[in-house]
Amino acid sequence: MSDTWSHIQAHKKQLDSLRERLQRRRKDTTQLGIVDHTKLWAMIGSTAQPQRTAVKRKGDDIIHQKRAPGSSPLLQAPSSPPKKSSASLGPASNSQLTGSSGVGGGGTEKKGRSNKVQASHLDMEIESLLSQQSTKEQQSKKVSQEILELLNTSSAKEQSIVEKFRSRGRAQVQEFCDHGTKEECVQSGDTPQPCTKLHFRRIINKHTDESLGDCSFLNTCFHMDTCKYVHYEIDSPPEAEGDTLGPQAGATELGLHSTVGDSNVGKLFPSQWICCDIRYLDVSILGKFAVVMADPPWDIHMELPYGTLTDDEMRKLNIPILQDDGFLFLWVTGSYERVDEIIWVKTNQLQRIIRTGRTGHWLNHGKEHCLVGVKGNPQGFNRGLDCDVIVAEVRSTSHKPDEIYGMIERLSPGTRKIELFGRPHNVQPNWITLGNQLDGIHLLDPEVVARFKKRYPDGVISKPKNM
Repeated sequence: MSDTWSHIQAHKKQLDSLRERLQRRRKDTTQLGIVDHTKLWAMIGSTAQPQRTAVKRKGDDIIHQKRAPGSSPLLQAPSSPPKKSSASLGPASNSQLTGSSGVGGGGTEKKGRSNKVQASHLDMEIESLLSQQSTKEQQSKKVSQEILELLNTSSAKEQSIVEKFRSRGRAQVQEFCDHGTKEECVQSGDTPQPCTKLHFRRIINKHTDESLGDCSFLNTCFHMDTCKYVHYEIDSPPEAEGDTLGPQAGATELGLHSTVGDSNVGKLFPSQWICCDIRYLDVSILGKFAVVMADPPWDIHMELPYGTLTDDEMRKLNIPILQDDGFLFLWVTGSYERVDEIIWVKTNQLQRIIRTGRTGHWLNHGKEHCLVGVKGNPQGFNRGLDCDVIVAEVRSTSHKPDEIYGMIERLSPGTRKIELFGRPHNVQPNWITLGNQLDGIHLLDPEVVARFKKRYPDGVISKPKNM
């Protein structure tokens, strides 16, 4: 392969040299020298000769006329060319240069014009030869294309992994109609019935003023019982409400349950959680985890419906003990190397980009970032299955998109995972969720249960005396 590449590079240098010589000839068309067709054809290779512009390579086709000292040699065809040796120069082959120098200025000008025409057609012929690919170049191009096809083809292992996480059954996504409501859908179409896509229904209360338009916060509005702007809800028939995918489609939508019985990923446990103040919990009793995800209650100097932690309090959390090798997913407004970043592009209830958010010092924030860090040398992870952008609807305050769980499960299938600062909607199969808004303590892993009972015999997690 290296020999072929070196031959190609040498061949290209020869072609570049010919092109430079051709450019110099164009700058001074009166300087016409001998064209060695034998060397030219040797450099071009075994390419097909263009029709009507074939160059017959014989030494007696091109002759020189001796001129006075200081003058340039002119390319000249013999006045009576032999039957088998003629210089075929395309369309200009019939207009051959005369052998005499002519008398007077008219003869010189005529001969100069003839020389320029002859040189122009010769240059065109050389260019056509240079533009053609040699046999060596064609073979090299074919080999390169085959290599690219092989590199772009998924391996059997990659295809197996993709098939393993492919959604089963019906479509997992329902498309929203571009027209919004069913009434607008009917008005824009030719049929009396709306399309089969999802639509919205306007919520018109006694205090609603339709002339004000839509509420900027829509279904995340804190004052829907008094807000005068228009709000919306999903417009679906009663019999289809159970089939409509909602925020709590949960593990079935994400394909997490499909791996519970898979012998290749080991034994999984249902959702587990501990209601506690993470600052006071001895997290060492929980064991080691392949994935740690955290959505810390950052103190962003805003009025929030939950308590916050200072940066110093977060730094004191004993997070490193939870993991030796693995990944950290940290939602942001220790000893990990940042390897990637996931962007959550926020949409509102009507599936439009959010333009008026409640956060942002200078600009309204329409997205959030989840930093991805790696610790140690984790093994058995799947690379390249997902994109680093999530487009999902905003729900309650600090409610992150459920799509992140499916993304993490595909990255690290069947491993133990833990989420810090979680809430009831965050509990997922194969995850242990920690947070002070959860419903009691729910542990199923026998080893974790034994360590928890040993550390907290009465089941109460209180603030240590030394804190």
